[in-house]
Amino acid sequence: MPLNNTAVLEPPAQTESAAAANMFRPAPPESLEQAGLTNEMVDALIFKYLMNVGSAPGAKIASTLALLHPLVVERLTDLKKQQLLGYVGNANMGDFTYTLTEAGRGRARQFMEESMYFGAAPVPLGTYCQAVAAQSITNEKPGPEQLRKAFSDLLINEKMFSTLGPAINSGRGLFLYGPPGNGKTSIAERITRCFGSEIYIPYAIHIDGFIVKLFDPEIHERIPETKSTIFKAAAVDERWVRIKRPTVVVGGELTMDQLEIRWNPTTRVSEASMQLKSNCGTLVIDDFGRQRMNPFELLNRWIVPLEKRFDFLALANGVKIQVPFDQLLIFSTNLEPKDLVDDAFLRRIPYKVHVDNPSEEEYRRLMKMMCDGIGISYDEALTTQLIEKHYAHRPFRCCQPRDLVMLSKNYCEYNKIPVHLDEETLDYAVGVYFTVMEGT
Repeated sequence: MPLNNTAVLEPPAQTESAAAANMFRPAPPESLEQAGLTNEMVDALIFKYLMNVGSAPGAKIASTLALLHPLVVERLTDLKKQQLLGYVGNANMGDFTYTLTEAGRGRARQFMEESMYFGAAPVPLGTYCQAVAAQSITNEKPGPEQLRKAFSDLLINEKMFSTLGPAINSGRGLFLYGPPGNGKTSIAERITRCFGSEIYIPYAIHIDGFIVKLFDPEIHERIPETKSTIFKAAAVDERWVRIKRPTVVVGGELTMDQLEIRWNPTTRVSEASMQLKSNCGTLVIDDFGRQRMNPFELLNRWIVPLEKRFDFLALANGVKIQVPFDQLLIFSTNLEPKDLVDDAFLRRIPYKVHVDNPSEEEYRRLMKMMCDGIGISYDEALTTQLIEKHYAHRPFRCCQPRDLVMLSKNYCEYNKIPVHLDEETLDYAVGVYFTVMEGT
């Protein structure tokens, strides 16, 4: 069924997995109207692109705009008739190479004064909202099997699984709290894996005349489209990019302006907020309580979105728009939630998961996992000696086996000896590791 005339859900495939079969796939539009674009919007992108590159074949222009070639050729032909474009030679397969005329350069400068964005044509906000609904994490109900697969590279005990499972399954916010170094951030980063592997997002969205860049290569991990007899690559709207469900992690550097649509006065292009970039995935507020703003200011920013599952953001002209708030919001902190959060907010974050220190047995298992991971022999007696010698008055932390083994490895590599663990290498590792960490 069409989504705002631009994106469709393909029927289930016969041989694909259930996740792939039900995956949202935006179909290419057959007209600019179906794409939610006007002639002027496409013309502006053509003018700005040619202003930057000088000249280009029609096929290259269509590829840059991520639109089907016939749709762009129609606009190029019209602009040629208006003497805003000219030919500078033939291209392959009857195509032409286009350049701007003097009048065309004047028009291009006008468009660039409004916005310097050129590239993939933007998708209407309404289409994006419907795509988020089609790919929502609330549509996924991960169970124990998905959790164990997602956390297969971490040591998670059964008590933790029984607590995390319902919290993740609910798709609602949660607190991860407890002593530092026990894997709260690692847990948060793997939660997204429980909600299916991939989604589609547009490169950019157009909203009331503004272009908002959504795809961020520093955050979003692109998945190349594969040629298939079941799902043809040509059956995908190229204005959308296939990515892994996003996990956006922000820490003490987070500022309130990152939670709003940010306007660049130089390029006159808007950048999506962190919430928009994390839609259909996970947004992790790491080291909560250590941001530059007051914790209550940050918490109050989330009360309405958590309750309603939509957010209000302001464009550069002050107009407020409603956008989806479709992610699992995770607060990771070394502090007690009750010391940071009032009762009203605690009710909206129903799950508070305490990530405690590992037991001695778990510590030993972590040591073995680390040794196995880098291919060195594990010695249970050596671990016993390490614990008796260095942990009489020191709590275990989940990060310590990894750090001590890696420090021992670095020591061996520096001294050009085979990588191994013994009393000497571990004493060195403990000496440099705990010197500034006493009591942790």
